[in-house]
Amino acid sequence: MNFFTVDEATCTRCGICVDECPVGGIIELKDIRPVPTPTDKAEELCITCGHCVAVCPSGSFSLSAMPAGECPPLVRSMLPEPEQVDHLMRARRSVRRYKDKQVSRDTISALIETASHIPTGHNRQEVEWLVVYDNERVRELSAITIRWMEYLVKENHPAAEMLGVRRLIGAWGAGIDPICRNAPHLVVTQAPRDNPIAHTDCISALTWFELAASANSLGACWAGFVMACAAYWPPMQETLGLPEGNALFGAMMIGHPKYDYHRLPKRKEPPIIWQ
Repeated sequence: MNFFTVDEATCTRCGICVDECPVGGIIELKDIRPVPTPTDKAEELCITCGHCVAVCPSGSFSLSAMPAGECPPLVRSMLPEPEQVDHLMRARRSVRRYKDKQVSRDTISALIETASHIPTGHNRQEVEWLVVYDNERVRELSAITIRWMEYLVKENHPAAEMLGVRRLIGAWGAGIDPICRNAPHLVVTQAPRDNPIAHTDCISALTWFELAASANSLGACWAGFVMACAAYWPPMQETLGLPEGNALFGAMMIGHPKYDYHRLPKRKEPPIIWQ
């Protein structure tokens, strides 16, 4: 297959693919040709976002890496109404109490697959995932984070006061896990550290993951202390064993919520500047 192909039998020459391409100037539609064709350096410039495939009303457009037949049709009847999206986002809670019950690997994989459809800078799609599935392994990461906090206290580091680590260390000593909250699993997003927008991409991925988890009656919560520890504490970096050149940019607990929620809490009015 060429870089892209267009089915001459079904193409209507509407030109939408030409107009919609976010890169611009890599698809052309000339009267001397029956269907859209690539311009010079089109393959080099294409970011393989799939807009051309998705927007074609007749399903005639296929990228070599993304044939139209492998892209499921959009089912508009399955799209939620605005009020449903609003309710889902308001109903999402940061869950810190979990049942002693595992989430299936298939379910977590499905949530990750959903979250992988986030927009990424230049469509680089460099977000990688690490699932700490074993609960004892999750608790080990909590213990390493506590040791980092003890180091901060010993060194009189300003972060010790800012993060309130003495209280967390005390809770750990009392048999409470204030880091990962006894969550059965921890999901981590990582990416090449030389990607200047890797942090944004990874945070976006976990945000989508959390909403997908909520839609599946699961609970999730950002593991901010693990994230901070992984950024500065070599023992945590060694334990996680991320691929060479990668860094952790997000971590989230996930499990079955121990309790149900019955109200939508209020939030402060968002300040808005119109220009």
